[in-house]
Amino acid sequence: MPPKGAATHARLIDEAMTQVTVRGLAAVSLQDVAGAAGVSKSAVLKHFQSKEALQTEVVDAMIERFKAAVWDPAEPLPAGRQRLDRIFQGELDWIDGEDRPGGCPLKAAAIELDDQPGPLRDTLKASQVRWAKVLKREFRTLNPNADDAALEVLVFQFKGIVLAYGHSRRLLDDETARAQATAAYRMLVATASQS
Repeated sequence: MPPKGAATHARLIDEAMTQVTVRGLAAVSLQDVAGAAGVSKSAVLKHFQSKEALQTEVVDAMIERFKAAVWDPAEPLPAGRQRLDRIFQGELDWIDGEDRPGGCPLKAAAIELDDQPGPLRDTLKASQVRWAKVLKREFRTLNPNADDAALEVLVFQFKGIVLAYGHSRRLLDDETARAQATAAYRMLVATASQS
């Protein structure tokens, strides 16, 4: 794809993702993306042959952007507490989504797709299963003697804190949400290290 075409493609993905965070995958049409990007619907169709193709690329882009925002900055750090701390802060920053009006696109897509079988759900589920394994590995570094069941509970609790933060911060406009989430996370890792 020529550079101009690649730039347009990326801009269309950006616009679709912005709309998805607010309206959901199913509600965003090719015409919506075209109008917001200032191009014709036929121009969008040159890049994505169908709404389903656009949705697939948007979900893939969400996963890649999450990785770039949350995992990539944490990966070079020592495994365990330092890396978990960075992951946690990255997740909260990702939910805040200063570059997106609707916050975390993965959470929005997960809510929309959780009961809808198909390739989009399968892709999103696979990414979330991989992420849980990463978190489990990091918690194992904190406590190498913990069994799998205990580690899975820690991952569940970690995800619960992140979800609660998004709910409190975005829906309830709770100014104390970040402090509360951080305190809950610190208690979690303290418990994980002692158990």
